[in-house]
Amino acid sequence: MRVSSVTVRRRIFLALVVGIILYASLITRLGYIQIVQGQWLLDKANDLWKRDIPFEAKRGQILDRNGNVLVENISVPSVLAIPAQITDPRETAKKLAVVLGRSEQEIYEAITKRQMINRVPGGRKISAEKAREVQKLGLPGIEVAEDTKRFYPHGSLAAHILGFTGIDNQGLIGLERVYHEFLQGTPGYVSFPADAGGRTMPGEPEKYVPPIDGMDMYLTIDSTIQTFLERELDQAMISYQPADALAIAMDPNTGEILGMSSRPTFDPSRYQEYPSEIYNRNLPIWKTYEPGSTFKIVTLAAALNEGVVSLNETFHDPGYITVAGARLRCWKRSGHGQETMLEVVENSCNPGFVTMGQRLGKETLFDYIHKFGFGKKTGIDLLGESTGLLFKLDRVGPVELGTTSFGQGVSVTPIQQMAAVAAAINGGKLYKPYIAKEWRSSITQDVVGRVEPTLVRQVIKPETSEKVRYALESVVARGTGRNAFIDGYRVGGKTGTAQKVKDGKYSQGEYIVSFIGFAPADDPKILVYVAIDNPKATAFGGLIAAPIVRNILESSLPYLEVPKRSNQIEREYKYGDKKYVEVPDLTGMTMREITASYYTMPLEVAGYGTHVIKQSPEPGSKVEEGSKIRVYLGDKMVN
Repeated sequence: MRVSSVTVRRRIFLALVVGIILYASLITRLGYIQIVQGQWLLDKANDLWKRDIPFEAKRGQILDRNGNVLVENISVPSVLAIPAQITDPRETAKKLAVVLGRSEQEIYEAITKRQMINRVPGGRKISAEKAREVQKLGLPGIEVAEDTKRFYPHGSLAAHILGFTGIDNQGLIGLERVYHEFLQGTPGYVSFPADAGGRTMPGEPEKYVPPIDGMDMYLTIDSTIQTFLERELDQAMISYQPADALAIAMDPNTGEILGMSSRPTFDPSRYQEYPSEIYNRNLPIWKTYEPGSTFKIVTLAAALNEGVVSLNETFHDPGYITVAGARLRCWKRSGHGQETMLEVVENSCNPGFVTMGQRLGKETLFDYIHKFGFGKKTGIDLLGESTGLLFKLDRVGPVELGTTSFGQGVSVTPIQQMAAVAAAINGGKLYKPYIAKEWRSSITQDVVGRVEPTLVRQVIKPETSEKVRYALESVVARGTGRNAFIDGYRVGGKTGTAQKVKDGKYSQGEYIVSFIGFAPADDPKILVYVAIDNPKATAFGGLIAAPIVRNILESSLPYLEVPKRSNQIEREYKYGDKKYVEVPDLTGMTMREITASYYTMPLEVAGYGTHVIKQSPEPGSKVEEGSKIRVYLGDKMVN
């Protein structure tokens, strides 16, 4: 059958149109692949060819406020496997399992993974001895490379603050975790193309991206003051065998934590050897309990600020006060009798503080309690801070108001008490406590970030704070805190003795004893709090915790270059108190003259000669009565 020319032309035209459409579709598809999906496909291909060898960034150091290193990095060996170079995986796994203490199958599976480099189980950050054993095996494809791990040059010092890192140098607890992002840095790597067997493809360039080391972190902590705290806590654990103990030192004018410690403690480099409840519980911020009489500072500050009491007015204490039919007793059963409100503070007289609370009223007292920061976290830059527990205002009756006034029935944390008392004595300013002070480049040491003191609020007037300081100095000179007295340093403070609560009831014979002290009383430079849980000794804060705080202050004040003062309140001695006497000037005297004038003074004589040329302690200093004076004899005076 003959086809007409018109039909032919139509068919040719149709074929042309279809061809154009198909060609256009092909061009469009190729353009889409090349232009739109090109980079995506190239990245996919590169991912298949590319092999990366990672380089860890060095974690930033942690240093105290004076630049003393608290945490640093040290080099340690790690075992790596290069699967493409391993000739006998089964035999290799068998030999490594013996040295590294892991199962043969576990190691076999790791070293046969189709990757450029694999980590060998049990081979991370091993000892130098084990590394040498691995090297002696001479296994093809098994290499010992340099790795890093955290090192704590001072052992357990500040362990709960610093925390520790895991096997991959990730922060797990403490500051290591809180500031992990700042400390960890950014890892680097070498990138190169390789075939399916892991062999380098010839003629292709390598790419090196260097790691960026983490920032160094400087703390508010002073390692010397931290040492003073830990020394005293160690001694307290030996002497009193308590359930636990804690101490905090703070600059009351900024909120900077100078020292913080808990007992029992741990070594961060061997944290796996300790029960988790030890390293997970930073007692100064985690522990909650009834504060006892240290809480009376809040009641006193509120009452003085509101003008409802005067330190000079008189009060009669029969040993109890009746509130809504309930007798709230003083710790001294027979009572203190007639006393001024200043003596109420000195004697830590419960009925006197109940009276202060009654005059304030529950709305005003609890308003001050909240303003001083109780009932919520302080916001300190550590994990695990507790909130404490206060009565809800609609559940506060006359009895609850009375017990709260002297620190019973409320639950607080040590760090809350520190922040509140700091505000009571520093002019009335509540500061947020903090530990991280600044960050510096680990390479240039340029400061890249700094934390400034954070003022939360003004709680009381400066003139009220001055009265609080005077009253608390009087507590140490004349009252229950006499065992914290230091001659020449105006020390203020308050004792605390709180019965422990178990299962909603007060536990008989179990107490938390505490003392919070500061110096100088007229211009505080350091505030120290110590609490001892259930000591196996007399249960009074003034007898146990006050001497510990005194020892810490006695070491810290000269270290901080705080000069002694001559205008302190003179100490009032009572039966059983240690007395202090001024050391006379014996230089230039003969032994006969000394014996005639100071025949009761115990002496320790050194040297030969006719006259005293030197003595220790220095003339004018005060020592405990009966202390020996060491004199050095010579033939003539020397300057």
